[in-house]
Formats: sequence, structure tokens, C-alpha cells
Amino acid sequence: MVWSPARLTVLAGPSGVGKGTVAALIAERHPKVYLSVSATTRRPRPGEVEGVSYFFVSPAAFEAAVDAGDMLEWAEYNGNLYGTPRAAVEDALGQGRPALLEIDLAGARQVRQSMPGALQVFLMPPTWAELERRLAERGTEDGPERRRRLATAEAEVRARGEFDFVLTNDDLELTVAQVASIMGLK
Repeated sequence: MVWSPARLTVLAGPSGVGKGTVAALIAERHPKVYLSVSATTRRPRPGEVEGVSYFFVSPAAFEAAVDAGDMLEWAEYNGNLYGTPRAAVEDALGQGRPALLEIDLAGARQVRQSMPGALQVFLMPPTWAELERRLAERGTEDGPERRRRLATAEAEVRARGEFDFVLTNDDLELTVAQVASIMGLK
């Protein structure tokens, strides 16, 4: 692959592996990187900010965006729709800014189809027990939801061979440096 500073990088991996933390640190340390903000039809959680955490939209508006081809990728999850608005990513790339998407396996597969030049990075947990611990400690899901996320994580880990790079997130600073290096950031 030929490196370009305006390349799209996809960061995927199981829930609880640290994708959000890694992506946030990349954006904080490399301000020219466009960190994609997803759209969702779910209600905002306490502390979430419109346009920063998510773009909160109605189901009708989301479905219209999908029908118009305005979503780079999208999925339904727990009865809500989530997706990446295409225009913002394309605008950033058009301005010569690298873009970073933090998404799930299904989204990464869709991006591979719609933007085949995107770099695909998969984050692995250091151990299965550590992934379970991280999910439990963050306290955002109850027991049944955690079990469902762990079952999904098993399928996601089996698909890691689909990605250009597979990194184990057992040292946050090292993982951030590795992703920055893959993205060609100095």
C-alpha cells in the first residue's frame, strides 16, 4: 500500500478493548486527524454532547441518509441505528487530513467495500479475562448485555485476519504509538 497523509484508517475490535481511548488519544495528540463522529438514533446518555459524542438523529432522518448513500457504513444495534456520515470523512480527506474511524467489525467490512484503500487496524485484548474485566469495570452494561458483548467479541476476534494490522492493546501508550505510526503520524 502507498501511504498518504490523507488516508482513512479504520480502528475496530471487540467492545471494551480500548478503541475509544486509543482513538481519543490519537486525536488529542495529532489535532490534524479527523476523528469521525457517528450518527445514532438512540437517546443521548448523561454527559454526551451532540456533535462530539454522536450526532443524535431521528430514525427517519437516519434511514433517509442511508437511502441517499450518505452513510459510509451503518448497522442496527439493540434496536438503534449507528453509522458514519460519509460527507465529513470525505471532506477531511479532501482537505488532506487523515481520518480515523472507530467502528465495529460489520462497519469495517462495509468500509472495506466502499473505500478499499482504507487501512484496517484490529485491536485485540491482552487476554480474554482482561476483556471481561474491562467490560465489567466500565459499568455501562448489565450482566446479560456484557455476556452478549462477549459472545460478539468471540466472532470479532475470529475475523482479525481480515485486517491489515492486528495489535494487542496491553500497553496503552505503545498501542497509541503503533496506531499513530501505521497512520504515518509524526
